[in-house]
Amino acid sequence: MDKIQCEILGLSTSPATGGAYAILLKEIDGVRRLPIIIGSFEAQAIALEIEGIKPPRPLTHDLMKQLIDNLGGSVVEVIVNELKDNTFYAKIILEASGLTNEIDARPSDAIALAVRTYAPIYVSESVMDVAAFVPSDESETETTEFNIPNLDTDKKPLTKEAQLAALQDKLREALEKEEYERAAKLRDEIKRLTQNN
Repeated sequence: MDKIQCEILGLSTSPATGGAYAILLKEIDGVRRLPIIIGSFEAQAIALEIEGIKPPRPLTHDLMKQLIDNLGGSVVEVIVNELKDNTFYAKIILEASGLTNEIDARPSDAIALAVRTYAPIYVSESVMDVAAFVPSDESETETTEFNIPNLDTDKKPLTKEAQLAALQDKLREALEKEEYERAAKLRDEIKRLTQNN
C-alpha cells in the first residue's frame, strides 16, 4: 500500500454540525489536504495534547499510551487506510517484543494516540486520491476543470454516480471554505444517495 505522511494542520468546528469537529491533515511533501469529521471528545483529546495541556486525570488516549508503554510496546505509526461509504478507517501499527501488530481504529482515536506517542501519521494514496483536495491559493500545478452541475438548482446529473461525484466535489469545496453547515447538509445528501441502492 502506498502511503503519504501527513501532519495535523488544524481542528475546527461549527455549531451547525451538531458538535462535530473537522481535523485537517496536510501531506508533508505536498499541498493536498484531507478533512476528517470527528467527535468532540476526540477533538478535545487531540487539542489538549497539541497545546501541551495535561488534564488532572488521564484521558482514554493517555490510558492507552500508558498501557502500551507499560507492556513494553510502541506505536510505530498510524494509517488512515480506507474510505468506505463515506466513513474513514484507520490502523494503529504497534510493535512489542519484536512482533508487529495492526489494530483497527477510528482515525480520530488513532490520531489522538499518535500525537501522544509522536508516531507518524500516514494516509493511503487511495484515500488521498478520493477524499483530499488542493486549496485554490496553494495550487501551483495546472488543474483540470470539470463541468460539474450546480446541485443548488433543480437540474440534477442523470446518474447516481454523477450525483455522488458532484456532491463529493461540493463537500470538499465547502470544507475548504469552512462552510460546515453546508458541508453537513452535503454529507447527509451523500449518505442518503448511497443508502438508496
